[in-house]
Amino acid sequence: MSRKLMPWAVGLVLSWASGAAAQTPEKLALLIPNLFGPDGLKVDSTATLPDGSTHSAHFNNAFQSEFTQFNIALASQLAAVPLPSPASGFTYTFDSSLGVFQRSTQSFGPILAERAETIGRKKFTFGITYQYFSFDTLEGASLKDIQATFTHDSYQLGGGRTDVVTTANSIKANVNQTVAFFTYGLTNRLDLSLAVPFVNVDMAVVSNAQIHRLGTAANPAIHFFADPSAPGGYGDQKQFASSGSASGIGDLVVRLKGNPVRSDSFSLALGLDVRIPTGDEMNFLGLGAPGLKPFVAASFSTGRFAPHLNAAYLWNGKSVLAGNPATGQKADLPDQFLYAAGFDIGATKRLTLAFDFLGSWVINSPRLVQQTFTAVTGDTFPQISFKTGSYGIANGSAGLKFNPVGKLLVDLNVLFGINNTGLRDKVTPLVGIEYAF
Repeated sequence: MSRKLMPWAVGLVLSWASGAAAQTPEKLALLIPNLFGPDGLKVDSTATLPDGSTHSAHFNNAFQSEFTQFNIALASQLAAVPLPSPASGFTYTFDSSLGVFQRSTQSFGPILAERAETIGRKKFTFGITYQYFSFDTLEGASLKDIQATFTHDSYQLGGGRTDVVTTANSIKANVNQTVAFFTYGLTNRLDLSLAVPFVNVDMAVVSNAQIHRLGTAANPAIHFFADPSAPGGYGDQKQFASSGSASGIGDLVVRLKGNPVRSDSFSLALGLDVRIPTGDEMNFLGLGAPGLKPFVAASFSTGRFAPHLNAAYLWNGKSVLAGNPATGQKADLPDQFLYAAGFDIGATKRLTLAFDFLGSWVINSPRLVQQTFTAVTGDTFPQISFKTGSYGIANGSAGLKFNPVGKLLVDLNVLFGINNTGLRDKVTPLVGIEYAF
């Protein structure tokens, strides 16, 4: 029955995900570059060039020319979003003396980490979980208030070029992720799993810009925002905004996990996750690059108390999200080293509590740096830039698995940030169900 059910369930989820896919006309990966790039924030001018033509002054600085790095920061975070463990809460070993399968653990296992036990030959598990990410900060800076300064080309030459444009920026980035996962026991010690994520991404960017006429105070017509309500129409403030959303299937993950070492008190598993780039990377539904994640999981058992340790290396391929989405140029997404340590405890026969520390080390990824810009006139303004470097992300996880009836489990979990590095969500809730056949 399980062999017939698995392809049917996979097909149902794929059909549902592709049928529900929707997106806005503008690709989300271009939302920020287009708002702050050459075709975005502009300053009007009535000044004429030597040939008699007029020009539209562009204020280009690191924020405008390099803010596509935000896409890499977002993509790096999406690459490390913890997927629920596809391992079943019910694991079995075959008792040859009795000729039957028996429960091999007294707890239902972790939620976001991995345990070493496999589910048992010809056993099948189906589950579905929902997570909501509302990103709050980037390198500790609130996404609701990122301040940056635009400088005129060749501002060091003085004169009218000393004018600057300051911007107060608010960025909303929300991700709803529903994951259906399937696990089948090929043998007593070898599991095959499939994770099918359905993703909804909602983004909005608002930039309130103001011109500071440090070198053109006597002639506002040199640099201005066209505004009929301002004297002469030469306004010094303007708001730029863009938003969009997209929904669809994300990147599929196929897992093979083997359990070569098993005893009553200790188990060791080796596995490999293969990420297939099926999601639309231009809308942040996927990463646009294949990924390989070999991992090792160790589980210990002392009655109802079951500690576990995980270690993995995530190799990412090339994606336009790490390059230039506007031109299609690809670059390497940052690799990551991931690890976890925690324990689950069978509080009662039907209730397991799970606690984990989840860490990752992101290798050579763009990092936001907050600075101060000093104009030729001596005036100072807030400024940002992006510098490449490695950093660690630390999260905590606390949850429970409840068995209301039969082989049905209900999962509840909270993922919370411990440090402020990278693109972070302070608290991420998870709800889910899983059923073992």
